[in-house]
Amino acid sequence: MNQTNMAIAEAYYTAMGAKDSVVVGQYLRDDVQLIAPLRNLAGKQEVLEGIKGFMAFFKTLIIRAQFGNEQQAVVVYDVDFPAPVGFMPGVALLTLEKGLIVRIELFYDIRPLLDY
Repeated sequence: MNQTNMAIAEAYYTAMGAKDSVVVGQYLRDDVQLIAPLRNLAGKQEVLEGIKGFMAFFKTLIIRAQFGNEQQAVVVYDVDFPAPVGFMPGVALLTLEKGLIVRIELFYDIRPLLDY
């Protein structure tokens, strides 16, 4: 288990929960990729803009668990959105290189978002 990757993943999601896009951006490599059920983004600027939109939308984000190895970290989190979406659990698989996130793969049920 790689404590550094887990610490980076925790710091990244803690900053996201605090809606601090400056700190969030510090953990992203320039060629970062975000793969999500609703869309894919590439490049730090595009990914960060997508994250800013996500941060503006939710009320709270709480980390439930995290796991890591030499190249990846998994973060399980709960997000509370305004009605009608409400509470949504999610999982992120982060791939890291040299202390920066190069790939974010998100797993969540999109059904609550389809009618929003």
